[in-house]
Amino acid sequence: MRRAATEAYQEFAAARTGHLFRSACLLTGGDTHLAEDLVQETLGRLYVVWGRVSEVDNPAGYAQTTLVRVFLTHQRRQSSRESPAAALPDQAALDSGGDAALRVALLTALAALGPKDRAVLILRYWEDRSVEETAAVLQASAGAVRTRSTRALAQLRRHLEGSHADLVTG
Repeated sequence: MRRAATEAYQEFAAARTGHLFRSACLLTGGDTHLAEDLVQETLGRLYVVWGRVSEVDNPAGYAQTTLVRVFLTHQRRQSSRESPAAALPDQAALDSGGDAALRVALLTALAALGPKDRAVLILRYWEDRSVEETAAVLQASAGAVRTRSTRALAQLRRHLEGSHADLVTG
């Protein structure tokens, strides 16, 4: 029985790791090393509770929720030890296809947002979750998610400026 559960977990982890990593990259503003750490932590937590998670209707959603919570926990821990830099370092694009300048601009703009603002935007627009689902993940009210989403989009527009600002729809 335990072997079957382990195999089911391994299949799930292999299938979802790529998606979790892409979401983590967006949450971290393109920091691939931190994204890998967050995915590893998420998968570790899922393994511990896999017997219960595998019975849930949406284990992938559970994994995404866990990833966001791991990210927010990491941000809270780091906030007292980090100091802001005057300029952001050059960042590599997430993948080799598409418009690299646009990807870098979006990652830079996302990195400039606070962790909760970033999480709201990733959940609402990257993960395509509803306001209610996002509120449940972040343990906030739907109104707080709407307000944070509106403000985060406005900040994203300001960071993108010029030609890329039209990509941020409200």
